[in-house]
Amino acid sequence: MPLHLLWLSLTLLGALQAQAQDSPSPVIPAPPLSKVPLQQNFQDNQFQGKWYVVGLAGNAIRREDQDSLKMYATIYELKEDKSYNVTSVLFRKEKCDYWIRTFVPSSQPGEFKLGNIESYPGLNSYIVRVVTTDYNQYAMVFFKKASHNREYFKVTLYGRTKKLTSDLKENFTRFSKSLGLTENHIVFLVPIGTVVHACNPSTLGGQGGQIT
Repeated sequence: MPLHLLWLSLTLLGALQAQAQDSPSPVIPAPPLSKVPLQQNFQDNQFQGKWYVVGLAGNAIRREDQDSLKMYATIYELKEDKSYNVTSVLFRKEKCDYWIRTFVPSSQPGEFKLGNIESYPGLNSYIVRVVTTDYNQYAMVFFKKASHNREYFKVTLYGRTKKLTSDLKENFTRFSKSLGLTENHIVFLVPIGTVVHACNPSTLGGQGGQIT
């Protein structure tokens, strides 16, 4: 299974764990949340909208898969209760695939938990933290989940457009390394032209259910 599907589909836990177990080196431990900054004065209404996934780093991500990773979009839709409906849109095999989930705010602005977590067997916890964002250009978001006595984490570099400056990419790389990751665990995704624009989330109907 391509690596981008592992992170697009949170509930494909078995495949993710198998990948980690097959790795010749141990899984890098997930950092404590005390090492992960939180965006100050987080503005949930400004954060909503479409983000492109420009970079990924994590303890189950491998640089050798970079050439096969294609850029995709994630859309945050703010609800009245201040949670987000989050839809990831990937164009593959000549069709649009959607992954849908709900992020519920925690006690700290900019931190979220997965809604309906009991619907995902084997998943014990799932935390999302907005590390930093200027809302208009970029965002770095930290994800951490615990499943079957193992912890997995990733950092996503979002862009409002498909291209970000080299400085933003370097900052993303530095932050990822500060969490214990190496160059081999940091990838930048390949843009795929305009096909994502053809994927309209309003057409998904009953699709989805598997999330990142």
